[in-house]
Amino acid sequence: MIQEKKQEGTSQLVVFNLANEEYGVAIGQVQEIIRPQGTTRIPGMPSFIEGVINLRGKIIPIIDLRERFSLVKKESDARTRVVVAEVSSQTVGLVVDSVSEVLRLANEAIDPLPPTITDIDGEYLKGVGKLDRRLIILLDLEKVLTDLEKSTLEKINKTLAEETTSSGGAKKETAAKAE
Repeated sequence: MIQEKKQEGTSQLVVFNLANEEYGVAIGQVQEIIRPQGTTRIPGMPSFIEGVINLRGKIIPIIDLRERFSLVKKESDARTRVVVAEVSSQTVGLVVDSVSEVLRLANEAIDPLPPTITDIDGEYLKGVGKLDRRLIILLDLEKVLTDLEKSTLEKINKTLAEETTSSGGAKKETAAKAE
C-alpha cells in the first residue's frame, strides 16, 4: 500500500491529529515539521489555502487540512503544526492540530477503505491502519489537491519566484546607481 520506507513488511508513517482523529502519511513525503508562521494571503485562492510562507527562501503554499476535509475550523494553538511535505513534486505545508509520532505499521495491519467510504469524496484516502485499539486514516497526499489546484499553486509559485528574483535584481541595480 504505502511504498515509502518499507522494511520487512512495514511502512513508516508520520501520524498527526485533526478533529480528534489520527491520520498518517508516508514519512518519505514529509520534509519537516514546523510551527505555524505568518502567511501571506493570495487573492482568489480556494478557502482551504491559507496563503504562502517564505521557508528559508522558498515560497511554500499553506493548506489547512481541516478546511480541505470540511471539518470544523479551529484556531491555532501551541500544539498546531505545519507538516511540510512533497505533493506532486511541489512542496506544500499542511496545517494540522498536532503531530503525535513517527511509527512503523505492519503492512498486513493496513486495510483498504470500505467501498461505501470510497464513493464519498474520499479519493485522497488510502486505507486504514490498525494499531492496537487505534485506527489511523492513511492519506494519499498526491490526491489531496485536484489537478487544477496543483497547477494553480504551481503558477503562483512561479509568479512569486519571478517577483522575488526581479525585485532582488532591482534592489541591486538601485544600490549600484547610488554608488
